[in-house]
Amino acid sequence: GVELARANMETMPLTADNQFLPDYSRIPKEVKEKAKLMYLNYPNNPTGAQATPVFFEETVRFAKSNGICVVHDFAYGAIGYDGKRPVSFLETAGAKDAGIEIYTLSKTYNMAGWRVGFAVGNASVIEALNLYQDHMYVSLFKAVQDAAATALLSDQACVKEQNERYEKRRDAWIRAVRDIGWHADAPQGSFFAWMPVPDGYTSESFSDLLLEKANVVTAPGIGFGKHGEGYVRVGLLTSEERLREAASRIAELNIFKKTGHSH
Repeated sequence: GVELARANMETMPLTADNQFLPDYSRIPKEVKEKAKLMYLNYPNNPTGAQATPVFFEETVRFAKSNGICVVHDFAYGAIGYDGKRPVSFLETAGAKDAGIEIYTLSKTYNMAGWRVGFAVGNASVIEALNLYQDHMYVSLFKAVQDAAATALLSDQACVKEQNERYEKRRDAWIRAVRDIGWHADAPQGSFFAWMPVPDGYTSESFSDLLLEKANVVTAPGIGFGKHGEGYVRVGLLTSEERLREAASRIAELNIFKKTGHSH
């Protein structure tokens, strides 16, 4: 979208020391003054971090004082752990003045590839989106719209079950990797784990090693921007058993110091 609009993109570093949330105080003055649009995504891909109500309050203040429209991508809004429901940007006072939230049915209802989602929030932004959508795409195949309506209006027990399944996988993976001496913070949401790369490797060289020597596929962090260097992303998109198997294959490379017990 940024490329199509021929806009300039500035990245906001998401680092562990700030819970993988952007630090607005570090954004240069000239960038704040020129910026028109800000993309956020929590629960976050690739870090698995969640946003807090306080962070979103800060976001509304920052956006209003700098005349920036916020677009919050809430794709993983149904996937939160440890009993914490992911926070919607629109729960924040003044959020509808400051921007919109976009949602997809891809993750919550496993409708990836159906390309169905929606945007909610600021009336003028929604009006512009409608106009653009009318001219560019006309509409979605009606059967997909009907399926989406059924998914949203039916019993949501399947969403809860899926969330529990991802949480079990997360727990199995984090336990298994800690047992082999690979320590990472457990994700708070999304179905990704953001794993630190051991000393002596880049995100790409480590990712290549895991693929070539252990037949385990990860995504190198550098692919998500320069601040992703030093991490690989693991998708919790297979069974607990397979995730444990991946950890044991990685253990055989003898890169990590085995602890042999869970924390």
